[in-house]
Amino acid sequence: MPVERVRAGRPNEMGKVDTFFISADWGNTRTNKPYPIAAFNVNDRTSGSQLLYSGSYSPNMDIYHTPDYIAGCNWALVDQKVAEFHLNNIENGFAGSYFVSFANGIPTAEERRQIEQSLVEKFTGASNSGKFVLTFSDDKTRTPEITPISVSDADKQYLALQELLVSNICAAHRITSKTLMGIDTANGFSSNADELINAANFYQNTVVRGFQLNILNTLQTIFSVNNMDLPVEFVQLKPITVQFDSKTIREVMTIDEIRADLGLEPLGDEDTVEQDVKLSKAGMIDGQPVFTTIEEAEAHAKTIGCEGYHEHELEGQKVYMACKDHSEATDLKKCDCTEKTELESFIEEFGEEMPEGYEVISEEEAEDEIEDFDFETELHSQYYEFASTGSAYPNRKSGQDQKSKQTEYEDDIYRVRYRYVGSKVGERDFCKKMTSADKIYRKEDIIAMGRKAVNPGWGKGGANTYSIWKWKGGALCKHKWFRIILVQEGKRPKNSDKIITSTEAKSRGVKLPRNAKEVSVAPHDMPNHGFVNPELIAKYKNVK
Repeated sequence: MPVERVRAGRPNEMGKVDTFFISADWGNTRTNKPYPIAAFNVNDRTSGSQLLYSGSYSPNMDIYHTPDYIAGCNWALVDQKVAEFHLNNIENGFAGSYFVSFANGIPTAEERRQIEQSLVEKFTGASNSGKFVLTFSDDKTRTPEITPISVSDADKQYLALQELLVSNICAAHRITSKTLMGIDTANGFSSNADELINAANFYQNTVVRGFQLNILNTLQTIFSVNNMDLPVEFVQLKPITVQFDSKTIREVMTIDEIRADLGLEPLGDEDTVEQDVKLSKAGMIDGQPVFTTIEEAEAHAKTIGCEGYHEHELEGQKVYMACKDHSEATDLKKCDCTEKTELESFIEEFGEEMPEGYEVISEEEAEDEIEDFDFETELHSQYYEFASTGSAYPNRKSGQDQKSKQTEYEDDIYRVRYRYVGSKVGERDFCKKMTSADKIYRKEDIIAMGRKAVNPGWGKGGANTYSIWKWKGGALCKHKWFRIILVQEGKRPKNSDKIITSTEAKSRGVKLPRNAKEVSVAPHDMPNHGFVNPELIAKYKNVK
């Protein structure tokens, strides 16, 4: 609701406003009759609609809040009037440069037109600059008089005012650097980019953050009244050129990642900047290409996993084949001698396909999930807690007992797996292999991945290992872990949504109040049927 359409009702005896009034035009309330709407009340939700009016603290204001930029309102009005002055001066001001008068009588209208036309043709325009003026007269009193017209300098008095206007309007909005508004300034920084980075960070932390916290607090008030526990936050988006300099960007980002930040489509395979080196082979010997130059043979050797070259003769001409000897070149063709990387070995060993006999009931971003939180174990704990009727479960598995083999989960209602999600095009090698594999993983295996060199060089200080759970593909990576919750087909509990919601809250570190175990159990199903004294069972066994 636009705040200019809202007026507060009379405060009650406690100084609180119970009712607000809304009108499309408060200057004409006969046509636009105000209608009441109840104020937001955390204890009374009987009204169909309620209005929550919130704002920052304003001194000496009991009901309304004043905007933080109020000190600049008059300066903004002065700026408007200065602009109106210049506009009117251009539209209505006299723009002549010279006044020419003749003192030898008044000629006819046709003669005046011819004199004016001849003066314009002979003395105006760039091509007529520097010409002299020759006149004849009977005496000195009849000499033509040419008087320059001085232009009004009233606008110059506003030049100093303009600078004062900009400074005061920026100060009213708590803007410490005019570069944030696109105004160039002379300062002690090495470049405007440096000043912009510092000014943006300062403005974010001292001004914007305060408004964001006020909005978040207001939203949390609304959520709490409706029994909603939602983690809400602002995602701070900054231009990439503000976060990093161009040298850092080129070092840590791929071409397609940079293009994505610029709003451009990723390059296709046919548009890649670096083209494959095309080697002109002279022919084939024993299934291997031969070349006319040593350089081409050595270049081909690097692509097939060997070094050097050896010579052959083909049709009376010396040619060169990759690898130091012929047996090495031919053996490479017979076997797959490429050594698997740590990442490829991990994907092959721990990556899983979607299990048979299970259906997906939830797939969402694993945002804020604590690294050492065992979601699957907690999910089963919540399931048994909500489903408990006082009976024991001697065969219930613990998280430590579960294996990666499918047979180990036959008795489990739920399974929790994680998928690496994001673009499959134009990313770094780690991300391309993880997304193209399209596998799902246990969380403990993802944590263990952080102790392997699956993405070397992307750890802190260039380390080969780091937490893959937290940092994914490394700095500037846009991929995420998505949590997939599966349930045995046909065995989905009726209260599964409540179980999942409760477990998700715990995964973010929220401590939920637990009811006593007896809350969810009928006394009839409790030990001794709920009697403290077992001897009373027989006395009341027929009482329903």
